[in-house]
Amino acid sequence: MDYDTLDRLFRPGAPREAPRAGIADVLEDIARGRRRLRAVHHPLGFLCLPLVRDGAHGVCVHLFGTGARPDPTAAPMHAHSWELRSYVLYGRVGNLPVTVTDAAHAPTHRIFEVISAPSGVDELRPTPRLVRCEPGPAAASGSGETYSLPAGEFHATVVTRDEPAATLVLGRSLPGHTDLSLGPLHGRGHRTVRRLCGAEHTERTVRTALRRIHAEQRE
Repeated sequence: MDYDTLDRLFRPGAPREAPRAGIADVLEDIARGRRRLRAVHHPLGFLCLPLVRDGAHGVCVHLFGTGARPDPTAAPMHAHSWELRSYVLYGRVGNLPVTVTDAAHAPTHRIFEVISAPSGVDELRPTPRLVRCEPGPAAASGSGETYSLPAGEFHATVVTRDEPAATLVLGRSLPGHTDLSLGPLHGRGHRTVRRLCGAEHTERTVRTALRRIHAEQRE
């Protein structure tokens, strides 16, 4: 399964179940150990299955409610250097838009630049830019629904703690954009680490996710 194949399953006119059915076989290979892939414990408190990395294109599955806890130093409000489309495989996932405006007086946050290394270390560097942020109402998407997010738009993902949910995410990096996050006004630069899970833990977690996906397909 590659990016272009999944991209066609996201297009208007494709069956609502197409993305879920399209990814099930890939997850089955991981669950049975036929594909050697390790889940990544993301600093924001979910597990990521990086399925495709092909130049500017990427495909991953995000698993919420697995017991993974967020890094307390991670910034939940952030902006990607890539545009994304996210399909909810099961559960409910909310997207909280955040309006950010430059503020020389009474700012609420400082913009941090996020530099990601192949080793899994994310370096958050404070910039001189001070802003005021206003979170908007969250829009929740349920199983079988898709939402999109343009590159550079600040947001936060909202999932009820310990409630299982999963999304299939297609991303496309765009030139001229940088990964950013909102941090404290006087915050210092720091690092967060995306840790690899063990093979057995990955397979067990994916098997659990597959059972929930198959339950959605039967309904």
